[in-house]
Amino acid sequence: MSRICAIDVGNDSVKALFGKLDYELYIPNVIARDTEDRPVIGIEELNEKDPLEGIHIRLHSPALKENNVIYRVGSLATKSDHASELDPGSSKSEEDQTLVMLFATLALDAVRGENSSIFKRNNNVIDANYTLGTGLPLREVKEGKDVGYRSQLLGSVHQVEFLVTPRYQGLKVNIRFDQVKVYPEGFAAYINLVMDNDLNIINRDLIDKNILIQDIGGLSTDIAVIKNRNVDDDKAQGFNLGVSEALEAIREEIRSKHGVELDSRRDVVDIITRKNDRNHIRVKGSRTSVHDITDRILVELAKRQYRHLRNVWQKNSQTEICYFVGGGAMVLKEYIKTLNNNLDGYNIEFFEDEKESIWMMANAYYKLISDFVRKSEKAKPAKEAAKQPAQK
Repeated sequence: MSRICAIDVGNDSVKALFGKLDYELYIPNVIARDTEDRPVIGIEELNEKDPLEGIHIRLHSPALKENNVIYRVGSLATKSDHASELDPGSSKSEEDQTLVMLFATLALDAVRGENSSIFKRNNNVIDANYTLGTGLPLREVKEGKDVGYRSQLLGSVHQVEFLVTPRYQGLKVNIRFDQVKVYPEGFAAYINLVMDNDLNIINRDLIDKNILIQDIGGLSTDIAVIKNRNVDDDKAQGFNLGVSEALEAIREEIRSKHGVELDSRRDVVDIITRKNDRNHIRVKGSRTSVHDITDRILVELAKRQYRHLRNVWQKNSQTEICYFVGGGAMVLKEYIKTLNNNLDGYNIEFFEDEKESIWMMANAYYKLISDFVRKSEKAKPAKEAAKQPAQK
């Protein structure tokens, strides 16, 4: 049996939805290479902990450039001295890190007790089959990288072995894909705006409008141009400009100015976006403002994002509204709004619901892959009937 999954490997975190929306996962996109027997304090207490806090795995997959490597993933990796987050300028489809996150996420679903009736389990080995909906930045899809990415996943068995992970230590998961669909990220955002989970239109007044969707991620920004219910591939643009570099610069400046070491970009996002005590840190216990640092760096980035908006809008002058989506849009929201009020006054819209903005891609992939499965199942009986020999 094949289980549906929709996975958005975002630069900041992985968001995944499974089955009949019976399970979701959110894991920071950070990995660190590690050794087999990471030291654990109190091994008997290991199984009381949350597996997501201690993801420690070995991976075998022909899709990986570096095979058979041991990784800490997610929260556990942020505590490592040599954690790696994706670098600006890298292609999502060509990085081992994307695959490490993808396989780890699937294995964490497959290994759950609730799925023992779906997947075959032989001693410590679980065989898991998935139908995957995922996406890549527009720029990479335009370059045709989705084809190679998909075939890497489809043709092989990918094994995740849990090492010192709470509750799952010693288990192995063999992952196979029955089907993989790779969608361009900008298009996915549009689907999510206008359709519900059954692909019924929920937003009639948007359907025939000319709209832009500016999706600001960690490493890239996609601006989708939508006319007549279709993404205009020629006009759509992808830029190597996300919020990661700015977050890294803020983290570095806080370190040099205040001597405070933040674990990852995640911590910087928290300081910028939290409801209480925004733009403050503790220095030797005292509450200290870092407003000057965050403002200077983020205003600069917001200006560059605004320039992209202006250029694309000029080329598509009949645009009626631009929606800003993605984790990066949440970080830059106030800065872009201020610029827009002071400058051109475009008709722009942000999602006030943070969760909706962050889960938008995963939700869209879920809608698209579910629809694909429904259509395939409808087509099956017709195909079977066509194969039957005619009765004499």
